[in-house]
Amino acid sequence: MLRPLLLSTVAATALTGVGGLGPLPPLPLLSGSDAVTSLTVAIEKSGHAEADGTFRLECDGATPAQGTPGSTHPAAANACKRLDQLAQSGTDPFAPVPADGFCTQQYGGPATARISGTWQGRRVDAGFSRANGCEIDRWENLRPVLPRV
Repeated sequence: MLRPLLLSTVAATALTGVGGLGPLPPLPLLSGSDAVTSLTVAIEKSGHAEADGTFRLECDGATPAQGTPGSTHPAAANACKRLDQLAQSGTDPFAPVPADGFCTQQYGGPATARISGTWQGRRVDAGFSRANGCEIDRWENLRPVLPRV
């Protein structure tokens, strides 16, 4: 029984590209031009043709509940609002699942995503999947930046 857990942990580490770093400290909240978000969101195998693809998500830090005109994300305003909520709470939604975490062995489907760019003035390059309970929770925490699958 230990083998599937070990493989799951290895798979999660491989997907995120980070292992053994432990939890990250809370992020300082930025404002104004430092809080500008400019992300590329690439989604595959979601099971919904309209959700799959590569989208731009542009959020102006001064008006976080609105996507800027450069956005092609299908839910830009709500996605910007969610990212602002996460920033306000000090949560880093792009942090990988800890390598030593215990995750339920459930499979949430083949959907994958990569989000890269800038969030709250910080570089972001994060991979997402639905390979186990921890990864599913991580995906769901970013809805509607990532679609319901």
